[in-house]
Amino acid sequence: MPRITYQVYVIELSKRVFTEDRKFREANPQFNGVLQCLYVGMTSKSPLERFKQHKTGYRNKKGYKLSAYIVQRYGSYLRPSLYNHLNLKPMTKQQALLQEEKLAWDLRREGYAVWFN
Repeated sequence: MPRITYQVYVIELSKRVFTEDRKFREANPQFNGVLQCLYVGMTSKSPLERFKQHKTGYRNKKGYKLSAYIVQRYGSYLRPSLYNHLNLKPMTKQQALLQEEKLAWDLRREGYAVWFN
């Protein structure tokens, strides 16, 4: 059985998310409106395939919604310049989860408004 590998990805969100979504705003008190609003995730699919799943409200075979509401509603496009360098080597699920969180916090420290799970 082939080993499943994971990648991290970043999606730019419309800045409307900051004014319209209270939870997003509360998670990003450092945001001053200069840089963009972002979503950071991890996936076993390609970042583009995962972005398309978010935008279409993807549900698995059991009917569970696997798309993030915030991306479905506010997602604009992928930002590969913010994540490609992290996907040069295959990652396990655990490594990708850790990298997702680290990237999200790093981007917040740089002044972006970021949502991640």
